[in-house]
Amino acid sequence: MTFRISVILFLLSIPLQGQNVVSTYETEKTDDQFIKWIGNMPDSHSSENIGFFEKIFNFVTGYEPVVLNNPVNVFATDKHNYIVANQGSGKVVQFKNDELKILPVFKKESSDFPSLVSICQLKDDNYLLTDSRLNKIYQFTSDGKNIRLLNAGLSLYRPTGIAFLREKDEIWVVETGSHRISVLTGNGELKRIIGKRGTGNLEFNFPTYIWIDPAGKIYIVDSMNFRVQVLSSAGEFITSFGKQGDATGSFARPRGIATDSKGNIYVVDALFNNVQIFDLSGNLLYYFGSEGSGKYQFRMPSGIFIDRDDYIYISDSYNGRVQVFQLVKK
Repeated sequence: MTFRISVILFLLSIPLQGQNVVSTYETEKTDDQFIKWIGNMPDSHSSENIGFFEKIFNFVTGYEPVVLNNPVNVFATDKHNYIVANQGSGKVVQFKNDELKILPVFKKESSDFPSLVSICQLKDDNYLLTDSRLNKIYQFTSDGKNIRLLNAGLSLYRPTGIAFLREKDEIWVVETGSHRISVLTGNGELKRIIGKRGTGNLEFNFPTYIWIDPAGKIYIVDSMNFRVQVLSSAGEFITSFGKQGDATGSFARPRGIATDSKGNIYVVDALFNNVQIFDLSGNLLYYFGSEGSGKYQFRMPSGIFIDRDDYIYISDSYNGRVQVFQLVKK
């Protein structure tokens, strides 16, 4: 069984070859709003702008700029300050004041995080981080100086997506390997379990990412059922949408999920290399993205985060960057 779970997770994480079926749309998507590209982090041209003496200094001191290799998730307070789970290096890095740096606790040689997946923020501004291979949740301080294991007394199986429900002080954790959602107290104690393996309501097949909107609705990417399930804060089923397919409005490799201030639902698809936007009824509103390394292009995107100002941050994993967009209202 463990081998089977590992194979499925591996297949979910590797790129597939195939032609994109979704076109790139850079501006207008509805009658009153569109997506605007803001920039990349790190800037793809930043290395070209390094001066001669700075290059000499870096060579002499042995300094190597922080780079992203396989960033899988991002959490932002605003467009000038966000943190990234960089799975390629097993580190959490912070982008702040136009500088990219590894948080202090993740610089230690003893820190080993082989499969970082998701990040969320608690109400005290500390962060939670999942590692699906270690089957652990870690809590670290916002300054990145301290870290501790949250689930020392709780056994989890392939924890991936994680989100914090502020109104109830609950931590919602997606257990991909167990096909369920574990709801924890703020201290990491188990309160209840939602779901089991299956195809019905409140049943899952290798769920992965999760998002909680300001109203307390829970959005879960039910990956191998190729759908999104929406739950109430009490864990009751509200609705679901999505199906497997190669046309717009369908899913091939659904990953990150988030909502904007309008309540629209954004789903990242790693195989389509795009982001599809739906209303709560599951109607496709618009989409953007195609395969490539330019603006509005992705290679195996994964996580997504939308802040209160409708800035959109997407972990463009195989391009080694985070792309930042904004929902612009006309």
